[in-house]
Order: sequence, then structure tokens, then C-alpha cells
Amino acid sequence: MAAIDPGAYFRRVGYDGPAAPTLDTLRALHLAHVGAIPFENLDPLLGRPVRLDLPSVERKLVRGGRGGYCFEQNGLFRAVLEAVGFPVVGLAARVLWNVPDGRVPALAHMVLRVEVDGRPYLADVGFGGMTLTGPIRLEADTLQETPHEPFRLTPDGGEFVLRALVRGEWRPLYRFDLTERPPIDYEVANWYVSTHPESIFVNGVLAGRALPGRRATLRGNELATHGPEGTDRRALTTPAELRGALAGVFGLSLPDGPDLEAALARSLTRAGSVV
Repeated sequence: MAAIDPGAYFRRVGYDGPAAPTLDTLRALHLAHVGAIPFENLDPLLGRPVRLDLPSVERKLVRGGRGGYCFEQNGLFRAVLEAVGFPVVGLAARVLWNVPDGRVPALAHMVLRVEVDGRPYLADVGFGGMTLTGPIRLEADTLQETPHEPFRLTPDGGEFVLRALVRGEWRPLYRFDLTERPPIDYEVANWYVSTHPESIFVNGVLAGRALPGRRATLRGNELATHGPEGTDRRALTTPAELRGALAGVFGLSLPDGPDLEAALARSLTRAGSVV
């Protein structure tokens, strides 16, 4: 297996603390990661392959100034945690966030089980605009604070459902069990979400970033900032405005090539915006 360069990763996320497998280290790395490496889907939007091998992920997210989605983000985070000395197991989840009741979604989200001093924690740096900003204990029915919203895990038929307290309501994010998943499961799910014609990842721009005390999201043509006082929304109407938000708000180094402008224009058209 290819090795990660922890030093390059630490510089990318702005971490200068100890590289020791402690809870403080896990919390600090988790928060630093989601603040520095944004969630984004530009490669699927552009019809480019999303590669999950560690050298490709490291080149894109660490050295290339890009972001990615769950398989890339949590794959990278897993490699860093293991290099530091944490035991880590890869799990898979079914996304429930904004999914209609009664619909069974695909097992298409990657999460991590991390052991610290013999206790299991859930870590996830790749769930878009609502990703965890700190690890939580793998413990049911306990309100758990993070640097942003409170979360809790509720048991349901041998699985856990992760819920976040949003505007006074406990909203479900995803459900998962503790079955360890081999890399091929992520490869298959990655191929599905990055190429299926009805996947949200190929039909419009998506981005998310956790900022101090607030979250920024971009979906289609809507740029939103979510904070304790409410949500500010703004409709973007040109590819130039989308590029400005991706580079400025989300801190992305945008991919090269003339196809980006066309992809951004398509995203605006699908969102019903004027280009």
C-alpha cells in the first residue's frame, strides 16, 4: 500500500500539533481537515474519473489545492490517522439527508470507525455541508457536542442513525452498521455516484466547507451561509460568479481546461438561473 506524507497533509490543513494517537489529536485533525479541504464534485461534473488510490487522492486534495467527496476525503483521512497510529476501520452508510421517507438509498457513503484508548469513535470528514466537525463516540442515545451542531446516534434494527440538531429538530443524516468494508465496495459505490446520469454529483455544482461558527454550501446556483442566527442565501447567475465562490468562499484551486466554463453554465441552466 502506498504511504501518505503526513507532513504535507499537516501543512495543507494548518495543523502543527503532536502526531500522537490521542483524542485531542483526532479532534484537532478532524476540525482542521473540514475547515481546509472543502467538499466538492467538480470531477464528476466534468465527466472526469474520480480515482481513489492514495497517490491520486493525495495529489488532488493535498498538493493540488482541491477538495473531493466522501471516498476521497475519508480515504485520505484514514491514511493520515493510520500513519499517526490510530486503528481505523472503514464503514459504509446509506444517506438519509434530504431523502424522501420510504425511499431506500444506496450504500454509497464512506465513514470511519476510529479507536482511541480502546474506545470506538465515528469520524467523517466527507459529508458535504453537514459533515461532522469533530469525532463522536460510537455510543447510542447520547447528545454529543461538536464545534458546530450537536449530534447523536440512535439505534435502529442493528444499525445506527446519525442525527444532527438543526433549528431545534433532530434530522437524520445517514444510517450505518459496523461491518468493515473492503476497498472494492468503495470503488463500486464511487463509480456509481460519479457516473450515474441521475446522480446529484454529475448534475450540478456541489460544495461545502465548515468555517468557524458557520457552514458554507453551494448547490446548483445557490450559495448559502448557515449559522446560529439563521441562513443567508444568494443566487449566483453567471459562471464567473460560480468560479468566484468556488475559489473565494471554498478556497479551491480550480481544475484546468475549457470544459469547466461549460460545466458551470450547465449547472446554472439546470438550476433555472440566467446565464
